[in-house]
Amino acid sequence: MTLAELFRAGGALMWPLVALSAFVLALAASLLITQRAGAVAPRALVRDALDAIRRADRDSARRLCDDRPCPFSAVVMAALDASSVLRGGDAASLRAAAEGEGARQAARMLGTAQWLLDIASIAPMLGLLGTVLGMFEAFQGVGGDMVASAKPVVLARGVSLALVTTVAGLLVAIPSMALYAWFRRRAETRVAELECACQDVVSALVAAGATEAGK
Repeated sequence: MTLAELFRAGGALMWPLVALSAFVLALAASLLITQRAGAVAPRALVRDALDAIRRADRDSARRLCDDRPCPFSAVVMAALDASSVLRGGDAASLRAAAEGEGARQAARMLGTAQWLLDIASIAPMLGLLGTVLGMFEAFQGVGGDMVASAKPVVLARGVSLALVTTVAGLLVAIPSMALYAWFRRRAETRVAELECACQDVVSALVAAGATEAGK
């Protein structure tokens, strides 16, 4: 049988499976872009922002973050906002503000990859539903046809066609699960990079705040 014939044999539930496979491809492409090296905490931005903070030039640090939106920029802006209402550079409060925004950015990165795991769970169930409906139809047809019921090959063919959706569901689920595992590890690596960069920012803000308080 050709792919077109197999698709038709799978019935209407093949369309949602095709839509899920297209969504997986689009999501994987998006994650490749958003989780690429330098997209979470660009080295040039980290260097320039730290230099501005160490010079106690918070306005320049804000402009740098505004010009380059990314998870690191969001954390730096949260830390700068916290430092503007603190006296003497309260390390605990600054760290709490940075960690709070960092946790939100990490949850966003990991949450996007979570869609792949959801699809890996849904696709096999859709395939199984299609198989159950197909087998029901096959048995119903054989039961209503005495000639067909005498030919097990007819029933076997109907059951084999009913299994098409299960195979299709697994073909969507297995790559989705593999992609989820890969992008989850990739996101964890980017989160670790973000945490290191943000620790440097907090330390710089605390030092700058202590210097200003001593003047």
